[in-house]
Amino acid sequence: MDVHVPCSFSYPWSSGNSWYSSDEPFIYWFREGDRHYSDAVATNDRKKRVKSETQGRFRLLGDPRDNDCSLSIKEARLSDSGVYYLRVERGSLKYNYREKQLNLQVTGKPNIQFLEPLESGRPTPLTCSLSLVCDGPHPLLFSWAGDALDAMNPDTLHSSELTLTPRPQDHGTNLTCRVTLQGTQVTLERTVLLNVSYAPRNLRISLSFRNITGRTGPLLSRAGSCSWDHHQGVAGEWA
Repeated sequence: MDVHVPCSFSYPWSSGNSWYSSDEPFIYWFREGDRHYSDAVATNDRKKRVKSETQGRFRLLGDPRDNDCSLSIKEARLSDSGVYYLRVERGSLKYNYREKQLNLQVTGKPNIQFLEPLESGRPTPLTCSLSLVCDGPHPLLFSWAGDALDAMNPDTLHSSELTLTPRPQDHGTNLTCRVTLQGTQVTLERTVLLNVSYAPRNLRISLSFRNITGRTGPLLSRAGSCSWDHHQGVAGEWA
């Protein structure tokens, strides 16, 4: 999972032309509890070390000279969850932006919940849920995908709740729920394999008779078989 956090900054007060000097602005992202002399999680200051656990995964996007402090987190981990703050240094001006912090909560994949077993022809409610907050509340955008949904109204596939009426041909197919955190370019998904039970269909019965001559006269022998389509591939036979 990759996270993109859009960010822009401005200096909180005017101090002549110092902020607009030719000095390159340095951007630092720190984890809450760390001091500005600690290792940053991301920075454009080549003289500053970054934490080993975020090196190569946390990086700045855009140009700090355009007041861009956007942050990219590659392969976000549960351990990345926490509060982060921004620090900007330009020449003699230095400021910690603690009034607007980044609250990052990284969760696992979405959860798809429904009552099992699925039965063909029986409407079953499905729920997709995810708990993730990044830089304040953001709306969660849901979408569903799978062959079992091809007959459904596409407008109903963008909700966290869905009512599915399984069909026999849906057995063994995949159903996917995707959740996008609007404004952060975070997309998570979970895929489940549908196990649909259904009554036997396409029942086929065949019988054959043959004459067998025994010691006391002709005998009639009967052999037969019965087979049907079932999601467990059950078939019967007798003789």
